[in-house]
Amino acid sequence: MKAMVFSEKADLSSQMLTLFRNTFEMDLYTTSNENLLNFGAKNVFKLTGNNLYVDNISEKLAEMYKNNGYDIIIIGSSAMGREISSLLSEILHLEAITEVMKIEPKDGIIATERFFYGGKTVIREESEAKIFTVLPGLVDPQPVNSSSTENNISIDKDSAIKVVDQIEKPKSSVNLEKADIIVSAGRGIGKKEGLAVIQQLADVLHGEVGGSRPVCLDYHWLSEERQVGLSGKRVKPKVYVACGISGQVQHIAGMRGSRMVIAINKDKNAPIFNECDYGIVGDLYAVIPKLIEAMKK
Repeated sequence: MKAMVFSEKADLSSQMLTLFRNTFEMDLYTTSNENLLNFGAKNVFKLTGNNLYVDNISEKLAEMYKNNGYDIIIIGSSAMGREISSLLSEILHLEAITEVMKIEPKDGIIATERFFYGGKTVIREESEAKIFTVLPGLVDPQPVNSSSTENNISIDKDSAIKVVDQIEKPKSSVNLEKADIIVSAGRGIGKKEGLAVIQQLADVLHGEVGGSRPVCLDYHWLSEERQVGLSGKRVKPKVYVACGISGQVQHIAGMRGSRMVIAINKDKNAPIFNECDYGIVGDLYAVIPKLIEAMKK
């Protein structure tokens, strides 16, 4: 089965190629200038042009899909990728399934797996869909010895979208997806000043600070880039320490790939204790200083 793969992000492109190279024959389409020739694609097509945006990129991808005999389209789930998938679905009149974790051909149809009920469970579906968006962070990119054929495709048609002004969003230096250790704060810390002890624990562990949706989006105690959850970052560190986090399904969906989960919560019935490897029932302001002291020794 032949797949067209697209992402504007190099890391997401290499993840998808690693994930599906033993399942599909793949051609990668990307606007990234990074080297992606050693991840298993048959061809790598670099899309170039002076005014690239979702509309003219989608039109070119639709053209290539029609002319090259692809069976399915796999798109990395980024802001741009999700928009392009919806445009391709409309242009090509093809069904799309979003945010999948697994894609398997089965007797002429496609079986997929994705989170359901806000991440509480995983649903397996069989359908005749042809367009799929894939979650980031499912695998670590692994190069292969062979090399793809590299091609350039110039998109001459200008986008119909005109940017009249651009205001840069403040960027954080944190990259939670790459962190080996994350210490996350939930609404159970009670106050913004409580982040100081969370930061101290992260420092002694040489980790990064993350947070739940309330801490990042509702209270704005942490920046949006530090949110872990279904609507935030999906992380898979070696160690994830959940401090004052109850364990709602939306948050669990974002950190379920963690190798080891340690939970600190004063509520012994908190759902987070069903997801952790080690749980500590107690006031985090009493527990964390003792942990820091012990680790410094």
